[in-house]
Amino acid sequence: MNQVAAGVTQLQIQRFVNVYFVESSNPGEWVLVDTGLPGSEKDIIAAADALFYPGTHPTAILLTHGHMDHSGSARALAEHWNVPVLAHPLELPFLQAKAVYPPADPTVDRGGSLAFVARFFPPQSFQLSNVVQPLALDSDETPYLPGWRWLHVPGHAPGQIALFRAEDRTLLGADAFATANHESVPSLLLQVPKISVAGAPFNYNWQQVRDSVQTLAELVPHAVGCGHGPVIQGPEAAVGLRELANNFPMPTHGRYVAEPAVIDAEGVQYLPPAPKDTLPAKAALIGAGVALAAVAGVALLGRGKSEGTKSTGRKTAAKEPAYNSKVYDLAARRARKSGQASCAPSAGALDEYPYKEVRF
Repeated sequence: MNQVAAGVTQLQIQRFVNVYFVESSNPGEWVLVDTGLPGSEKDIIAAADALFYPGTHPTAILLTHGHMDHSGSARALAEHWNVPVLAHPLELPFLQAKAVYPPADPTVDRGGSLAFVARFFPPQSFQLSNVVQPLALDSDETPYLPGWRWLHVPGHAPGQIALFRAEDRTLLGADAFATANHESVPSLLLQVPKISVAGAPFNYNWQQVRDSVQTLAELVPHAVGCGHGPVIQGPEAAVGLRELANNFPMPTHGRYVAEPAVIDAEGVQYLPPAPKDTLPAKAALIGAGVALAAVAGVALLGRGKSEGTKSTGRKTAAKEPAYNSKVYDLAARRARKSGQASCAPSAGALDEYPYKEVRF
């Protein structure tokens, strides 16, 4: 665990995802900010017990947004601690299994290694209806955290928020930006400090992303913690954020660069057309070569078995294939409709947008 500022502790999960324990000015009270990936609840509970005392629990869980690496353990933790989950109203469709986020854009300029793996991410949606509550929009005061205010910083997620404590200029920036270079897996794994664009393949509105960075740069933070990357403290925090704001690297191409997705309180209303992704075609050529080699090997093996069968006069019964695409696709659709995280569905399952008349 790493200290961001007084009463603010960062827990890194799998060296890539961060959650935060934020102590209230009210003695003995604290709030958990974000919940990491699904299955992170045991690590988070253990860290809370070590940081405070065994059996401790927060007054609430606050989600900066609903992406899988931020809300993945929200239900498990809310039920374990019996506390509410708070999120911006624009995140509720995705946290109540009424909609899924816009699909990732693996073709985006400067997407780096994350763009490659984004191809395999399933549509994201969670069912937290009985535990999630909306933040009140008539005040920027953060519930349960006196002295903190929240700021709406969309672009990466429609209801994404950042948290700022003016007293010591502490900023929790969510995924409005990152404190490690998202274009480089080694930089992420080694946690090399660098304020940079966060989650490029998942940014659905690039103008909003740039505006959000500029909004946060104006806060001149002295200590920064984000959803991904190490803690940055001192003058480097404000200087690095200002540098990103002044020289924002707007992508030259990508699905959402010229035209953003349109999202409202009901979910996704419009998706711009997806550019042609050439990587699957190249991968298919490589896969075809491997498949031909495999078929040749199987044919040779089958020939040997066939010859052996002829000598004995026996016939082997054909086996049903282990993979049933129809069953798999149906399971994937049901998993998405129930709002549970699931393995990546097959290509056929991704052809149909589950809640809106929009195609991926």
